[in-house]
Amino acid sequence: MTFHRRHLLTLAAGAAPALVAGRVWAAPQTSTRLLVVFLRGAYDAANVVIPTSSDFYYQARPTLHIAKPDPANPDAALPLDADWSLHPALKDTIYPLWRAGQVAFVPFAGAGDDLSRSHFETQDTIELGQAVQGSRNYGSGFMSRLSTTLSGAEPIAFTDQLPLTFRGGKPIPNVGVGGVGKPGVDDHLAGLIQQMYQGQPLGPSVAEGFQVRNQVYQSISQEMVAANRGAVSPKGFELSARRIGRLMKANYNLGFVDIGGWDTHVNEGAAQGYLAGRLGELGRGLAGFADEIGPDAWKDTVVVVVSEFGRTFRENGDRGTDHGHGSVYWVMGGGVKGGRLAGEQVQVVETTLNQNRDYAVLTDYRSLIGGLFGRIYGLNQSQLGQVFPGAAPKDLQLV
Repeated sequence: MTFHRRHLLTLAAGAAPALVAGRVWAAPQTSTRLLVVFLRGAYDAANVVIPTSSDFYYQARPTLHIAKPDPANPDAALPLDADWSLHPALKDTIYPLWRAGQVAFVPFAGAGDDLSRSHFETQDTIELGQAVQGSRNYGSGFMSRLSTTLSGAEPIAFTDQLPLTFRGGKPIPNVGVGGVGKPGVDDHLAGLIQQMYQGQPLGPSVAEGFQVRNQVYQSISQEMVAANRGAVSPKGFELSARRIGRLMKANYNLGFVDIGGWDTHVNEGAAQGYLAGRLGELGRGLAGFADEIGPDAWKDTVVVVVSEFGRTFRENGDRGTDHGHGSVYWVMGGGVKGGRLAGEQVQVVETTLNQNRDYAVLTDYRSLIGGLFGRIYGLNQSQLGQVFPGAAPKDLQLV
């Protein structure tokens, strides 16, 4: 594929000015880079941005909870404010950006009108940016409509196939950045390990352990692969994020990447374990992207991290979590007014759960992202209505 230099922006005469990252621009414009990161599979937001002031959280997650903040405990949560904390796997990557005021979290966010709890339906809902009720146009994604609305847009999808969100409008390039990861111990190595223990007291236990592992993997892998929809693994994103940063710094200003591996029904882990490992990879990828962009360009870059929905607030019998509703979205960038939890919030107690099982959605994704687009690009109500038809933008003053 051919990469172009970004077009120089010709400001429209008479357009209303908008303040972005301390600079005055005419609207609509695309000087600010936007990267949307889609965590396919519904990540467990309640164990990432953690309601550590909630006693109910610790009751609901007897094996999955993260310890309250404690400087002496490396597995303890990292304090964000009096009520919320961050997973310790993000200590060296996202937490420094938080402390620098460059990350904001929006809890109780998601697709408010989509209660299907279906990976596929809700991923489509978010990528399309259209209301659930009524007919849907699957040939029109919200990032494609944004690209058409703006002048000087240079979009790209870091995906193997063009994602739904970029369908419609002008042709948009896409380039894959890696594949979904596989189990850490393959069948050949598992066989060698079993041979080592054959005839020894631990032999039967080792063989049974690998058999159970294979049964569990087979039972969840089909759903995991389907939910990922070909998205890159968190490890693949970690390895490719700097390349994405270089391309967006030099050539593109509207980007989309999806990352799979977040469907944690079984053995999710707490401060350590499966989810912690994926978070570590995600954090290193995002921090590497910011570093590669460089401090000057980072001031005019916004990263939005979303997922189709959250997980059940209570852990299940397999020490995992099931499909939920409300999630936590991230907004990152050098010009972001971060270091805070934004949007409407409620106390995390049993009575505030949606359908007595998961977070409610108090900030709809279209309102949140639409309000963000209004701030970044100076889009007026009519233009925002083209990107998110029928949605009322909510300005959380994130930039």
